[in-house]
Amino acid sequence: MTSPTTPATAASEEPLPRVFIFGISGRVGRLLASRLRTRGMTVSGLTRSTQQAEALHADGVTTVSGELAHVGTEEIAAMVSGFDVVVFAAGSNAGHPDVTDDIDDAALARVSEALSGTQTRLILLSVLPEAWRERSLSDEEEHYFAVKKRAEVALTREPIDWIILRPSLLTDDPGRGTVALGPAELHDEITRDDVAAVLEALVLEPTISRRILELNEGPTAVTEAVGRIARSYQA
Repeated sequence: MTSPTTPATAASEEPLPRVFIFGISGRVGRLLASRLRTRGMTVSGLTRSTQQAEALHADGVTTVSGELAHVGTEEIAAMVSGFDVVVFAAGSNAGHPDVTDDIDDAALARVSEALSGTQTRLILLSVLPEAWRERSLSDEEEHYFAVKKRAEVALTREPIDWIILRPSLLTDDPGRGTVALGPAELHDEITRDDVAAVLEALVLEPTISRRILELNEGPTAVTEAVGRIARSYQA
């Protein structure tokens, strides 16, 4: 795993944000939780099974048990109360259309509704619209991309503090620690570890707000890439 990164604009004397992760038992969610815990940050998330919860507890992560597809807005509001940042890294990964509808669309809508009227930031891990376009996609995959786009549009219209991160094709290769990050990027591939590093940096950079960012492999250190985005929006 690459070393944790700290955005140059983050003030070290400020209290570290408390982070709640939906999708914390997924591959990116686990990597992100590990990075945040290494910093000594308070991290929690929603899990479905005792086995998932026990593995996270061993890393110092607290959990709430439940099914994201079934928890209501009031329940979500209660579980994220007191947290500064919510990361939505859950998703169907182009599975059954009903699961895609329930998780990637309806559950995200309930999370954003639960954050309405709060100061809590929401970071959505989404997908590049160009992803897999070189392939012949199944009906389930086409449905997945349509739902992801619809969910993004709905989120951008919510009166909350949001960021949408669209990574290119995810791989399990070792992280490089360098990326290409901006409002528009080409679609190649990116390691899950580098995605987690960018999410970590975004958690620690509160000045970036209500922006869609695309992420691909590239030559720029994660710290600098996120710092450039922060500086460009402050100019």
